[in-house]
Amino acid sequence: MLSPVTDADGAPFWEYARRGELRVQACASCGEPRFPPRPCCPHCQSFASEWRRVSGHGRIWSYVVPHPPLLPDYAEQAPYNVVVVELAEAPRIRLVGNLVAEAGARLGSVPPERIRIGARVQVVFDESGLPQWVLERS
Repeated sequence: MLSPVTDADGAPFWEYARRGELRVQACASCGEPRFPPRPCCPHCQSFASEWRRVSGHGRIWSYVVPHPPLLPDYAEQAPYNVVVVELAEAPRIRLVGNLVAEAGARLGSVPPERIRIGARVQVVFDESGLPQWVLERS
């Protein structure tokens, strides 16, 4: 399975995720959240930043079910989904992940026919700290 590739700007995201926290980078000057992490604010060009904890609530903005799986290691988990989630408190921030039945569940644990654009989701983390998403209970 693929592991996240980290760089100096994104390393704090993965450190917080390993602790079970979803945080996004925000400008310490103008307050605008940004993702992916980068050294300079695209709004005010400040280099000051901070990491803000977010609720982890969002909505499915888009999704795909790859056919066939693009990488051999993923074939046994097929069919699986890849979702793009728009964060509730920062709608311009969209994170890519997988919709799973519960924290740590296999990638194919949610049947593709249950996935809907606009469905409310909540972040969970697998044992390695990878953010995943579960459907919120209504």
